[in-house]
Amino acid sequence: MVNTDHPAVDRVRVALAGHGLEPEIRWFDTAATTAQAAAEALGIEVGAIANSLVFTLDGEPLLVLTSGAHRVDTAWLGERLGGTVARASKEIVKNATGQVIGGVAPLGHPAPVRTLVDIALADYDVVWAAAGHAHSVFPTSFDELVRITGGVPTTVEPGGSASAVHSD
Repeated sequence: MVNTDHPAVDRVRVALAGHGLEPEIRWFDTAATTAQAAAEALGIEVGAIANSLVFTLDGEPLLVLTSGAHRVDTAWLGERLGGTVARASKEIVKNATGQVIGGVAPLGHPAPVRTLVDIALADYDVVWAAAGHAHSVFPTSFDELVRITGGVPTTVEPGGSASAVHSD
């Protein structure tokens, strides 16, 4: 059994409570560092996983919460945002979120991170997001995810519907 006491998960729990939420944080015996692994552990479709991916937009951290069934087209997204989107280094991820790759939660960060939320997550009544550690997740909904992150609903790859990606 994994130790369920972890400072990053505690920060996520406090951040959730600050939004009036107390979801059950579910712990896995083994790390679920990919959307596919998390979906298999939960027995759900991979699309219901809110994959937290950190990029940079012209050097500044950008958190993209995407459906586990999607890939982020960084060139396309960068064009839409009017800049260059690139994969963040593990150091940038850790500094921006206080968490490590594989367990990045949508909140509980040291400071707000500009966030985009894949509208494909709205197709699921319940979506699951990392809770600050590769062994932990919590349930939420698309609307709740947008609310608690201050994120902008958008598409993350060509072919999706229009969105408000340019609003701040």
